[in-house]
Amino acid sequence: MKYEIEYLDHGEVDELQTLSELMIRINRCAAVVKGGRRFSFSSLVVVGDREGVVGYGFGKARQVPGAVEKANKDGRKHLQRIPITETGSIPHEVIGEFCGARIKLIPASDGTGIIAGASVRAVAEMAGIRNLLSKSYGSTNPINLVKATLVALSLLRTTAQVKKLRGVEV
Repeated sequence: MKYEIEYLDHGEVDELQTLSELMIRINRCAAVVKGGRRFSFSSLVVVGDREGVVGYGFGKARQVPGAVEKANKDGRKHLQRIPITETGSIPHEVIGEFCGARIKLIPASDGTGIIAGASVRAVAEMAGIRNLLSKSYGSTNPINLVKATLVALSLLRTTAQVKKLRGVEV
């Protein structure tokens, strides 16, 4: 199933001053060469402004700082805006899938907090969500979980958007 995710354009990204990054995972990969092992590193980072804008970045390099820097730069290219309710939750229940990872996001009442694993929690915190329940099915790969969470968040619609789409007054 293909999903269309609307990313922010460069003008909107430049207006965002308060973007912060949160590193989720650093992987080390070893290639065996003539002189021994050659290591390379990959980094997974979530970028957001904690007010409804969030994205992820993935970078690979020979050194850890280079991988993190590339991931931060990549994360600023993949920012998307998501709807958040007044209570700091999501408008409705949604399921997101990416490869073998499935994530179910459920709105929670005020004061609940974020009940989620590390990858989903990082995305929710960077998006500015304060109350959320989640359940992960299938793969526990952090990269796929982050992508599945962002797919789920891109499927969220507010009541105003649904009214406009259907042409109905409630």
